Amino acid sequence: MAVSKEQVLAALAKVPSPTGETLPQARVLSDIVVSDGKVFFSLTVDAVTVKAWEPVREAAEKAVRAIPGVQSALVALTAERSPGSSAPRGPQPAHVATQPRTAGAPQRMAHPADKVQPGIPGVDAIIAVASGKGGVGKSTTAVNLALGLRDLGLKVGMLDADIYGPSLPKLLAIKEKPQTIGGTKLKPIDRYGLAVMSIGFLIDEETPMIWRGPMVMSAITQMLREVEWGKLDIMVVDMPPGTGDAQLTMAQQVPLKGAVIVSTPQDLALIDARRGVAMFKRVNVPVLGIVENMSYFLCPECGTRSDIFSHGGARHEAERQGVPFLGEVPLHMTIREKSDSGLPVVATEPDGPHAKIYREIAAKVLEQIKGGPAAGRVAPKIVIEA
Repeated sequence: MAVSKEQVLAALAKVPSPTGETLPQARVLSDIVVSDGKVFFSLTVDAVTVKAWEPVREAAEKAVRAIPGVQSALVALTAERSPGSSAPRGPQPAHVATQPRTAGAPQRMAHPADKVQPGIPGVDAIIAVASGKGGVGKSTTAVNLALGLRDLGLKVGMLDADIYGPSLPKLLAIKEKPQTIGGTKLKPIDRYGLAVMSIGFLIDEETPMIWRGPMVMSAITQMLREVEWGKLDIMVVDMPPGTGDAQLTMAQQVPLKGAVIVSTPQDLALIDARRGVAMFKRVNVPVLGIVENMSYFLCPECGTRSDIFSHGGARHEAERQGVPFLGEVPLHMTIREKSDSGLPVVATEPDGPHAKIYREIAAKVLEQIKGGPAAGRVAPKIVIEA
C-alpha cells in the first residue's frame, strides 16, 4: 500500500503541539519525504523551547509509524536560536543542534567526554573513510578497501553515511530496497559478500535531500542502530566530504577504530585533507593513514605514466602529520569504468594490478587497527560556547 503525504499530514493533525495547535498548524514541519513506506521529516523549533518539543517529536514518529503501509519513520528535531534569545542551558537530546555562533567567534571543544560510546551489536570494529573535499575518489576507495578487507578473510559491512550524495547504490549496482525485520529494523543488502546499507536504497535517485544538520545526524544514527548488521569483523563507513555534522555524529555515536583519509596529490586537495586529519585527531579518533588516489595516470594504450596531479604530496603530508602512508592508487580507465558500472575492480578483476594495490592498502589498515584498540574509547563532548 502506497503512503501519501496527505496521510502523513492527517496523522500529524492528531498530534498536539506545546502551543495547543496541531503539528501542521504550528508551522514547524519541514517538507515530508515519503518513499517506499519510509517517511522522513523534521520539526524546526526555537532552541529555548526544545525540551517541550521532544515528547511531540516522539508522538509524531509514533503516529506516522501507525499509518498502514509505513515501514519506518525518521523524525528529527531541529532547534534554532531566534534573534535576541539566549542559548538553552543543560543537556539536549543527541539529535538536537543549535545554529553555530557568529562567524569569527571563538569555539571550544571540550573533552574528555561525558560517556563511553556503545558499539554496534555484533560489529567488532568500525572505521571511517573520509576526505577533506569531494571529487577525490573517496567512495571508490572505500568500496575497494572494504573488498580488500573481505579478501583478507574478514566479514565486512559498508555504511554509506553521505546523506546528500549517496554513492554505494551506483558503485555496487544496487537497485533493490532493503527488507525490514520484525517491522523495526532494516536488513542490509548483500553485494560481493559485503553487508551494505545506504540512504540511497530508501529514496528515489533524483530525490533531493534538503535536510538540516540534525536530520542528517538522526539518519546516520538510525542506519547505525536500526539496521540488523549481524556479525561483522569490521564496518567501513563511507563518509561525506568535509568536516561537518556527519563526522561529528560518527565520532560521538560509535567507538571508531580510526579513519582513513583519501586525497589526491595536488596542494589544493592536501589542504583539505590536512583539515580532515586535524578534525579526527581533535575528536580523539586515530588516523589510520592517508591514501593518495589518482596518484598518477597510466595510459591504457602505451602504459606511459604521467603525474597529472603532481605526485607524492599525500606521502609527504602523511610524514608531516606523523600518520601512516597507506599507498598510491593510479588514475586509470579500468578503475573508473568498473566503478561506474557497479563492478569494483577488487571484486571483478581480483588478479589485476589495481586489486593488488587495494588489498595492500587493506592489509596496512588492518595492521593499524590491530595495533590500536578503540573499544571503550571515551566519546568527545563537542561544546560550542554561546
